Amino acid sequence: MQRMGMMIGIKPEKIDEYKRLHANAWPEVLKQIHDSNIRNYSIFLREPENLLFGYWEYHGDDFQADMAEMAKDPKTQEWWTFTDPCQSPLASRSDGEQWSMMQQVFYTD
Repeated sequence: MQRMGMMIGIKPEKIDEYKRLHANAWPEVLKQIHDSNIRNYSIFLREPENLLFGYWEYHGDDFQADMAEMAKDPKTQEWWTFTDPCQSPLASRSDGEQWSMMQQVFYTD
């Protein structure tokens, strides 16, 4: 299992919409997340900086392949047409990233 964190900005005028979307997340999208070996997935909001922090635990063997499968899923692609316009990707993100992946520097259990 691999713990993963990521960040992205959120447009202030889209915060309520983003919360509404996630309060009613589509079952097909939730299934795809599960099928992509992601567990314990949470998204946190920090205001007034308007940042989102996502955390999940990846339980698969090939993260890139699982993410490629997720990206091919038509219902997930449709979901992203609603969520992506709410977000403001960080200027420092890597090529091809929507959310900026973070490096884990500490863990205790």
